Amino acid sequence: MKNVLLLLLTAIIWGFAFCAQSKGMEHVGPFAFNCLRSLIGALFLIPCYHFLDRLKPSYQLEAERKLSRKVLLVGGICCGIVFSVASCAQQIGIKYTTVGKAGFITATYILIVPLLGLFMGKKCNMYIWLGVGLAVIGLYLLCITEKLTIQKGDLYVLACAFLFSLHILVIDYFSPKCESVRLSCIQFLVAGILCSIPMLAVEGLPSLSSVLAAKYSILYAGILSSGVAYTLQIIAQKDFNPTIASLIMSLESTFAVIGGWLILNQKLTLREFFGCALMFIAIVIAQIPSRPQTKPQPQE
Repeated sequence: MKNVLLLLLTAIIWGFAFCAQSKGMEHVGPFAFNCLRSLIGALFLIPCYHFLDRLKPSYQLEAERKLSRKVLLVGGICCGIVFSVASCAQQIGIKYTTVGKAGFITATYILIVPLLGLFMGKKCNMYIWLGVGLAVIGLYLLCITEKLTIQKGDLYVLACAFLFSLHILVIDYFSPKCESVRLSCIQFLVAGILCSIPMLAVEGLPSLSSVLAAKYSILYAGILSSGVAYTLQIIAQKDFNPTIASLIMSLESTFAVIGGWLILNQKLTLREFFGCALMFIAIVIAQIPSRPQTKPQPQE
């Protein structure tokens, strides 16, 4: 239940981040936005893990010191590479397609994660697959409000969905082996450095006035969406089924619509309300445990 609540909080933060992301893109380019939000997220986490270390009991600190620093560094670099490419693909794709279609295509990671997980030996019961199916229908009703057509931006966002699926599985692999906050900090430091390369090559150094105009959007995306939410994701995915994690995190689309309604005065249609309801039902169904297989009793 703790993991579910942490992932739900992550989805809420990400959902409302769509409003900040939409506003921020009016002033800075996609690479600059991702570079700044990632570096801010890393800077925010540096004092956080020092403060959290003081609150931990000595036996926990001793156990964490025994964890391989090499694994932590490799995990942070791998997570940072995948995150930077995925987030940039999403930002570019939004420029060439509608936000609704981008939201639906991005959230197809709820299908890609269990499919990739099968190749990694991770099994899913029938309730999880039923939840995935209902969630896809809910996302369609929630996000697609026009005729479905394939555009150039859709291909970028589809690549983003695959990369975010890979990001979930990479975190699933490294999070039990590393200290969560440090792993997240390295991830964003790597992502910020990588995003700065295309930023300088394609967009150039953003002006101070444009950064200040987008400061609230960048700070929200950097501190809450990156620093807090992605760290919560890493913490919550420890010893947790990645398919169920992807289902819960896909609720960001629902909270994005709610955020647009509360902050941007965008009204919800009956179709969108029904899509939200299906999403919540899907999450509840995915939590139903499968029946344990009973071994046949030996005959006397």
